[in-house]
This record gives sequence, structure tokens and C-alpha cells, in this order.
Amino acid sequence: MKKTKISRFLSLVLKHRPETIELTLDSEGWVDVGTLLKQLKAHGKPVSLDRLYEVVEANDKKRFEFDVKGTRIRACRGNSLEIDLRLEQMAPPSVLWHGTASRFIPNIRKEGLTPQSRQHVHLSADPAIAAKAGARHGNPVVIEVYARGMAEAEEGYLFYRSANGVWLTAEVPMNYMEV
Repeated sequence: MKKTKISRFLSLVLKHRPETIELTLDSEGWVDVGTLLKQLKAHGKPVSLDRLYEVVEANDKKRFEFDVKGTRIRACRGNSLEIDLRLEQMAPPSVLWHGTASRFIPNIRKEGLTPQSRQHVHLSADPAIAAKAGARHGNPVVIEVYARGMAEAEEGYLFYRSANGVWLTAEVPMNYMEV
């Protein structure tokens, strides 16, 4: 199986639907590597341990991570499942960017940025990366987010940075962005 197919399938089972291959994630999204490989094989998607490491290391967006011992694996972010990624709160830079498709702009202007089916809104420190993310869903639009203003606001919006450098927050109200 090609790396991209393996990566997409791992995204499905580690971020959204582990039941697809009868997998159970712990409260932090981890699963034993041996169990994952066994379930992949049992469901017609065999992957060797070496190939799994190769897919995780080669993933340009660093979607997955192994624990320090290399015996467990999880998705770094983007989960629609209720899991605790044990993210540390961090002060964000002044500006972050969010990539989306132009067809979503009318709704964003009404509601601001919301996590939709995910746990957090995803933001980038690089507008080019945000544009690339937006292009996955159609004609890309990059939204400028005044992150430091949000963090310093009376409401005290919280920001986290995932292991792969993606910035996360619960929401972005319209008054903190330029669409």
C-alpha cells in the first residue's frame, strides 16, 4: 500500500473512527502499535512495523506521533473524538492564519471560526501553510487572526501548539480576524 493511502487510513482510524478496524484508543488517543498492526492486517490493510515508522516520519504535516518508547501511536491533532492530547497552553504570536475554502466565508462571517467536527480551530504561523490547508477544500482563502489580542482579551482565549506546530484554540470570533 502507498504511503499516502496508509496515512489517510491512519487518519481515519486514529482521528475519527477507530471502530472501523475494531480499535480502542485510550483517553489521550494512544493505541498500542502491535494492536494497531494486528487490526490493520485483520481488516485487509496489512502494514509492517518498518512501513508504519516510515509513514509517520515521512508525513509532511506530522499528523502522527509515537510515544517516547515507540510502543504507542496517536494522531497529533484534528481529532473529532473527545480525547485529551495533554496540550500545554502557550502565548501565541501576534498573528496566526487560518486556511479555508471561499465557499465557507459567508458562514465564517456570521459565526466566526468554529471547530466544526474537530475539537479545536486550527491555525498556522505561516500563511503559505494555511493557504495549502484551505486549498484541500476548494478555492483557498487565508484569514488573518489577531491571536495575541485574543489571548490578552478579557475573555482570555486559550491557545495551544500541537507537537507538529499547529496552533489550536476553541474559537475565533469575527472581531479578532480579517477575512
